[in-house]
Amino acid sequence: MDAYRCVRTSTSPRHATVVAGVLRCQRGRVRRAGPTARRAASRSSVRTARTAPAPEPGGPVRRLVTRVWRALRPLQSRIMWCLNAKFVVGVTGVVRDGEGRVLLLRHRMWPPGRQWGLPSGFARKGEDFRGTLVREVKEETGLDVEAGALVLLTSGLRTRLEVAYEARLLGGELRPDPFEILEARWCRPDELPEEIQPVCRPLVRGETTP
Repeated sequence: MDAYRCVRTSTSPRHATVVAGVLRCQRGRVRRAGPTARRAASRSSVRTARTAPAPEPGGPVRRLVTRVWRALRPLQSRIMWCLNAKFVVGVTGVVRDGEGRVLLLRHRMWPPGRQWGLPSGFARKGEDFRGTLVREVKEETGLDVEAGALVLLTSGLRTRLEVAYEARLLGGELRPDPFEILEARWCRPDELPEEIQPVCRPLVRGETTP
């Protein structure tokens, strides 16, 4: 087919005759060389096809943006930090004792009528969220706890991420921090106070999923 196209598209009959003769000569050499040479030639063609670089998809603008982004690899993390939203992370703990009761705190800073809730606080920079829970419970109540399963993960607020874990009481003496906590008590899940934060009820009853 290649020889035929060369002959048909040539502007000179003499030139077309010469090209067709050269191609016939080359095909004859391959046939005389036997099947081994033909297989080698075929493998060479396959290798050439495989190693040919594939063009990057997209138009010239996309290709330019891709190249610039790759060149900025050392600065990518800082660029992403500047372009994306920043969140504070609130961590809540559903602390249960050996009798199945839940630790509730009446917070001084919370709105009147909704001051009862679970131990909670904000994560520090670079802090593991489970570590945040252990630290906050210790600071607010003096109790030692072990963080367990994740029971809530939501980002419904504009710049705030909410995380909640189940937690098991390990020990310590209940001594509420008077600056933050007005009162602390252990309650059964069916005996929650009326003034409890609405988000805490499903957490205490195990009705949330992360």
